[in-house]
Amino acid sequence: MPTIASSKNRANPELSLAVQYASQAPGLPTRSQVRRWVRAAAARAAQITVRFVDEPEGRSLNRDYRGKDYATNVLSFGYETAPVVVGDLVICAPVVAREAGEQGKSLAAHYAHLIVHGMLHLQGYDHQSEAEALAMEARETEIITKLGYPDPYHSGR
Repeated sequence: MPTIASSKNRANPELSLAVQYASQAPGLPTRSQVRRWVRAAAARAAQITVRFVDEPEGRSLNRDYRGKDYATNVLSFGYETAPVVVGDLVICAPVVAREAGEQGKSLAAHYAHLIVHGMLHLQGYDHQSEAEALAMEARETEIITKLGYPDPYHSGR
């Protein structure tokens, strides 16, 4: 069952967040961690659902919505960008764990990066061209390092 957390203050845009755990994978982030990461990437008020899934659901969604028949690390479904960002992030836990191990990253750092990455997509960032990719990566790096994690693109890989 989702947990809803709403808050509003001058320093942070209003955030309505639902976190769903459809996976029992080890090392899933806490609701508090997810809230911190989403908030760090939210440039304006947002209504976000973050759903952690296993590979069958991740694969099915990626196939149905992107035409790619494999589970990917994060899927972003944006519904509205102004005045409030409304969207869903689907995180495939086994893929994230596998990538973190392959890349020599902590699981928490990789989850943080993917949630920030997905949040930026929901706010209009993309990486279709080299210029877009560089702008998005720079923003991701700025957010992730402010959160206390290593630069996800230059962390010794």
